[in-house]
Amino acid sequence: MNLELFIAKRIIGTKSYKSSVSAPIIKIGITAIAIGVVVMLIAISTGLGLQQKIREKIVAFNGHIIVANYDNNASNESLRPISTQQDFYPKFKNIDHIQAVIHKFTVIRTPTDFEGVIVKGVGTDYNWDYIKDFLVDGNLPSYGEDYSNEVLISQYLADRLQFKTGDSFQAVFGEDVNKAPRIIKYTISGIFNSGFQELDQTFIIGHIKHLQRLNKWEATEVGHFELFVTDFEKLNETALQVYQNIPSLLNATKVTTKYATIFEWIKIFDSNTYGIIGIMILVAGINMITALLVLILERTQMIGILKALGSNNQSIQKIFLYNASYLIGIGLFWGNLIGLALLFAQQQFKLFPLDPSIYYVTEAPVYISLGYILWLNIGTFVICLLMLLIPSAIISKISAVKAIRFQ
Repeated sequence: MNLELFIAKRIIGTKSYKSSVSAPIIKIGITAIAIGVVVMLIAISTGLGLQQKIREKIVAFNGHIIVANYDNNASNESLRPISTQQDFYPKFKNIDHIQAVIHKFTVIRTPTDFEGVIVKGVGTDYNWDYIKDFLVDGNLPSYGEDYSNEVLISQYLADRLQFKTGDSFQAVFGEDVNKAPRIIKYTISGIFNSGFQELDQTFIIGHIKHLQRLNKWEATEVGHFELFVTDFEKLNETALQVYQNIPSLLNATKVTTKYATIFEWIKIFDSNTYGIIGIMILVAGINMITALLVLILERTQMIGILKALGSNNQSIQKIFLYNASYLIGIGLFWGNLIGLALLFAQQQFKLFPLDPSIYYVTEAPVYISLGYILWLNIGTFVICLLMLLIPSAIISKISAVKAIRFQ
């Protein structure tokens, strides 16, 4: 039988333990751990959730890797065609999906207003799964081999131009100065809202065939390719592989490079999260050190008796460390219970809104994973316990004779 664990259980189970001088301090220690776990869970889940949501929105409109002509075209418009008769299209190793698109500038004209946007022309290979979560009204367009005048427009543009699902509008496409502009009448099949204003105010989604006809391109010619990787963590490696396996006249650009400022900004969340975790564990550890010291001082006479009966310092240390482990476990239990309850409530009821002009999302996103929850709990438990090894060493300084005489 483990003697140290037995004695620790007896100490925890006694009524005097719960009504002793150390009881309030122990409760403070447990509360500190619980609050720390709640704060850490919220920091990690919202930080990861925000990173994931922003990344998903950017990727939905650009793909993870953009394969385009190797030139100095800094605009969003497709100026020179690329043939779809490429070795890497429509399948590529470690790439989940490839889609061919064309970008073309147009002006939306209404009787009272106008707005300049980019029409993103897509075809039958377009994966709507990345966009459908943003749909707030209407339906996704259905594009086949025949020309379709259905378009998907953002909530931002719909509000500015007072459009609703089912409305029609004229899109004016400019040619060179010697030719009259060309007009296409589009019908709004659906309205999306990504919450990413930079993208929402820029793009509408239409049929690629119209843009091929306007550009006088063949059915096999497109503006660029959007590639979606299977594992974002291996984006750099996959992008290098893509670059090495495409023709020399084409270039592969990572979405993290195209939107470098935004991706650098969301990386700061990691530093903030690590800082919060460090502070919370330190505060919880200091509170537990205080609680353990009070426990040891309160049980000085017991320590003297155990030493007189032959127990060594390490054995007595184990008793108090088992005791502290129990207290840390209680703090972790309540911290996880409260923290996860708050996270699930936010996930279901969207209790905490955010300003989309700053955070690119309308509410605080939550990412819950068993992996980081386990690591957080194990890490907190181990670090707090290691911190308690130092104050528990005070037991070696306690004299058996003086301790028994104490009181």
